[in-house]
Amino acid sequence: MNFDVIVLGSGPGGYVTAIRASQLGLKTAIIEREALGGICLNWGCIPTKALLKSATVFEYINHAKDYGIEVNTPKADFSGMVKRSRGVAEGMSKGVQFLMKKNKIEVIMGTGKLKAGKKVAVTDAAGKVTEYSANHVIVATGGRSRVLPNLPQDGKKIIGYREAMTLAEQPKSMVIVGSGAIGVEFAYFYNSIGTKVTIVEFMPNIVPVEDEEVSKALAKNFKSNGIDIMNNAEVTSVDTSGKGCKVKVKTAEGEQVLECDIVLSAVGVVANIEGIGLEDVGIATDKGKILVDKYYQTNVPGYYAIGDCTPGQALAHVASAEGITCVEKIAGHHPQPIDYKNIPGCTYCSPEIASVGYTEKGAKEAGFEIKVGKFPFSASGKASAAGHKDGFVKLIFDAKYGELLGAHMIGANVTEMIAEAVALRKLETTGEELIKTIHPHPTMSEAIMEAAAAAYGEVIHL
Repeated sequence: MNFDVIVLGSGPGGYVTAIRASQLGLKTAIIEREALGGICLNWGCIPTKALLKSATVFEYINHAKDYGIEVNTPKADFSGMVKRSRGVAEGMSKGVQFLMKKNKIEVIMGTGKLKAGKKVAVTDAAGKVTEYSANHVIVATGGRSRVLPNLPQDGKKIIGYREAMTLAEQPKSMVIVGSGAIGVEFAYFYNSIGTKVTIVEFMPNIVPVEDEEVSKALAKNFKSNGIDIMNNAEVTSVDTSGKGCKVKVKTAEGEQVLECDIVLSAVGVVANIEGIGLEDVGIATDKGKILVDKYYQTNVPGYYAIGDCTPGQALAHVASAEGITCVEKIAGHHPQPIDYKNIPGCTYCSPEIASVGYTEKGAKEAGFEIKVGKFPFSASGKASAAGHKDGFVKLIFDAKYGELLGAHMIGANVTEMIAEAVALRKLETTGEELIKTIHPHPTMSEAIMEAAAAAYGEVIHL
């Protein structure tokens, strides 16, 4: 019952932390109340991408004639798409089970609660409570869909992302509240298979954390595909007493009422920190997050926290990196603290969005004198051949030193391209060095080199 490390939660933060701890020779246990892999593998990152792939395939078939292929009229099998998505998630969860066995990590199923003295009490499905102790306890409990007072989720007509992935039948119409990654990904999916979608966003632009040009490009694409977008708008109430939903929306022009079958609340996530014993141990929190130092130590020695339950970005890859950094420090290594200004963000609607670093507006507000280069995929040979000419790559450089301050991309497969920009920033590569870095032709990634050349007045294919 005694371990070097106990990890509470088995999402991409927790299970990666446990594996790295075991690799470092630490006797490790992981506690999970639902399914190995957490929200990401079971209800988030992975199954949503499976649904989005189904939507993309359906779009390809609908546009087969554009590629010189004749097919019969296709039909979206909504239940089949959901079934495939769940199958992918189950396969990934089994993969994590294998990794736990391979790395000799003790898996404890049940609900964990922190106790003083670096102990965790676990209540199993039968109600039996067992206490475990460790030299180091790491909290990785993740987050869940945020519920707003004016949008109480009933799981049937007003739903969160989990229900959006497993609806019994495809809705004819849907209002999506919020246009972050979750909102626009589901907007793309449901619109692609024939659901009438309306996005209601409180901010002036959809995907508001992105560069303004990217936001406007996505809005233009969505509108051309029949998605209605209401910016500077707020849902004040939803009437579910009838067959469907009547959504009251406050706008600058006055109040409007939208009718739909389903309302999807996609207004972000909230940390899972209730009922896990933080108060009993005396662990400090602020604004619903666990406070930690740069190596994820809480204010109570021996207790740590990583991932969505801490103040950093709520992203799977951030949670994984935090966990690795945390246990390497525990094991006596000397890891560098994470640079939170160099974290890539990816949104998997179509066209995809990927970004890292400063937006153009943010760079100017930070006082930089900048050079901006932009290369549209309409000028890319590979994009033309693939039939995906929408979008662009936009790079922002410090005019004085040539440092890459930010990279912003919208288009097909840009989530696979953004890692180059992250590496360039990590290695402090200059814009002029990037221009001289030979990129393969024809590829979408050439647009990164071309955007750099555009910033310095050397672009070839524009």
